[in-house]
Amino acid sequence: MIDYKQTKAPVNTITRDMSQLTDKVGNVYETVAIIAKRSNQIATTLKRELDAKLQDFSMPQEAIEETFENREQIEISRSYEQMPKPSLIATQEFIEDQLEYSAGSKDDMLKL
Repeated sequence: MIDYKQTKAPVNTITRDMSQLTDKVGNVYETVAIIAKRSNQIATTLKRELDAKLQDFSMPQEAIEETFENREQIEISRSYEQMPKPSLIATQEFIEDQLEYSAGSKDDMLKL
């Protein structure tokens, strides 16, 4: 599993030169599609990871109004909120040549 907390991706959005990004693929639309697909993969992975961590805190209760906030639960949520967005992580991975992609159908274009 990739540790997204150790990524070099910026936390805030920065302006990128699209001509430099498209040099590797040769097409703006394919570049954006590759980054978008990877971003969706990262977002799904992070959501599953966060849900698994927060599952430990869930208690079966009959009344929804009786929701208690746990300090550890809040800290976990905040750590995920402070991470770079999946699109920024995917863009950084693309720039650092950490993605393998190939021409083909839209479904199998990106491989890790």
